[in-house]
Amino acid sequence: MVRTQIQLTEEQARLVKQIAAERHTSMAEVIRDGLDRLLRSSANALPQEDRIRRAIEVAGRYRSGATDGSTEHDKHLAEAFSG
Repeated sequence: MVRTQIQLTEEQARLVKQIAAERHTSMAEVIRDGLDRLLRSSANALPQEDRIRRAIEVAGRYRSGATDGSTEHDKHLAEAFSG
């Protein structure tokens, strides 16, 4: 392990101590666990430009050709469901 030093706000320190006590573990373990969760969720997230590109690709497959989709949404929805 690598030893490091961080600064917490009073509120953060209080809450980390509380969680550590509830889990019967150290503050360091609570912080490492939280950091692991953050790193896992960040590693699974696509960069914003990739998310936009994928959304455009999916949306492009479902173009109806209608130009009044926002004003006639209910009408188009009813037509789609009626078959």
